[in-house]
Amino acid sequence: MTDPDPNTLAPQHTAAGTSSATPVPDDDQKALMGEVAGDDDQSLELTITKDETAGIYDATVADQEVGGLTYRDHDGRVVLVAVSILPQFRHQGAATQLIRHVLDDLRAQGKKATVLCPIVRTFIDKHTEYQDVVDPQHPGVVKVSPR
Repeated sequence: MTDPDPNTLAPQHTAAGTSSATPVPDDDQKALMGEVAGDDDQSLELTITKDETAGIYDATVADQEVGGLTYRDHDGRVVLVAVSILPQFRHQGAATQLIRHVLDDLRAQGKKATVLCPIVRTFIDKHTEYQDVVDPQHPGVVKVSPR
């Protein structure tokens, strides 16, 4: 799964891990942000696997790759970089299930996350029960511009 270039968000990250600029999502990101901010339709039966070598959680349905969440380990925390879901699998809960799985996995491992992905940030803003997974010293994106 190819993922969007995180540089398209154009945030400038400070040493504290927060963004000094509010990223402006592209149309593809806006679509997924709308999905995770809306209903949590869980109609797809996803299989999610973690590929540590590639730094991605892959989501598949019946052996077809439908999306992924890229990450990287950095100084004892996990940086969540980008979520991508193929258009034909949107609005079926794939992004929500994927993000929920990743955050649950990080919580189970006792790890904290720096969130660079505006889609993950939107999910956490709606599901505040996951705020404990976000590294308070290095939260990453704390606000996303709807433009």
